[in-house]
Amino acid sequence: MNPHDALTEIATLLERERSSRYKSKAFRAAAEAIDGLTDEQLRDAASLRRRKGVGDSTFAVIQEALAGGVPGYLADLRERAGVQVASRLRGMLRGDLHSHSEWSDGLTSIDLMVAAARALGHEYLALTDHSPRLRVANGLSSERLRTQLGVVAGMSGDGFTLLSGIEVDILDFGALDQEPELLDELDIVVASAHSKLRMERGPMTRRLVKAASSRHVDVLGHVTGRLVEGSRGTRPQSTFDARAVFEACAAHGVAVEINSRPERQDPPDELIAMALEIGCLFSIDSDAHAPGQLSLIDHGAARAERMGVPAERIVTTWPLERLREWTRRPR
Repeated sequence: MNPHDALTEIATLLERERSSRYKSKAFRAAAEAIDGLTDEQLRDAASLRRRKGVGDSTFAVIQEALAGGVPGYLADLRERAGVQVASRLRGMLRGDLHSHSEWSDGLTSIDLMVAAARALGHEYLALTDHSPRLRVANGLSSERLRTQLGVVAGMSGDGFTLLSGIEVDILDFGALDQEPELLDELDIVVASAHSKLRMERGPMTRRLVKAASSRHVDVLGHVTGRLVEGSRGTRPQSTFDARAVFEACAAHGVAVEINSRPERQDPPDELIAMALEIGCLFSIDSDAHAPGQLSLIDHGAARAERMGVPAERIVTTWPLERLREWTRRPR
């Protein structure tokens, strides 16, 4: 097979299984290093080994691909990936409102995220890098976000739209971590709590209700903050009055995110059922930090279908025009 394609698919599968970021970045770097080389140049082993970005593992993949077979590393990853999560609802999803790039804590450039979204058949993707207080995630200052808006503006076309956005941090008392005037300029605002997740029930409820009642917020992200598996360990869900929070979401037309990352599975099933009963909208999102993670929406779609969430209540099944009408709703 084509060596460049083999390296890229390995990176994508490593990202989907949330392997070490250094592994996936190494394979993407190697793919970039050999981009445009002829087979003859690739067969010059001495020269190839000296090329920056090509290491022992990636060199072996290139040689196996040139020999005409599927590299062993890729075959193992394909086997581990197994049968993809399938659901009727997955085929109805038109886009994704929560993704990150290397501008904050994502692994790759915006253009690679866009290419992956197009490959999945998305009609739209919201780029929602983090806000300034989340320094550990290289959150965007207002100046950097304004610069990013200029980049995003040139990324749409041929039936695909890259939406401007942010995952804005919900501060301790419910305010949002970005200039209100700048939030007004964005297509999508996802609001999430990332700190003080063990806050007492009363203050946490008021914090989330205030955020869900904000005229700027479109989606309430990973509402409980829990972690149920993965390399970061586990973390219990935040304690709050979920009914009060979801009633605020329903009253203000804010979508409750069904976060598709397997380590989050947020909200828990019982809270999805409560939000459904209250009348909330939902947004099935990948929270992707790398191109290969955009396909994690398979998991969110499967959960939503199992919980009986109607497609018409899921904003990411809507065509772009209807989505834009929703984001322009009276606040």
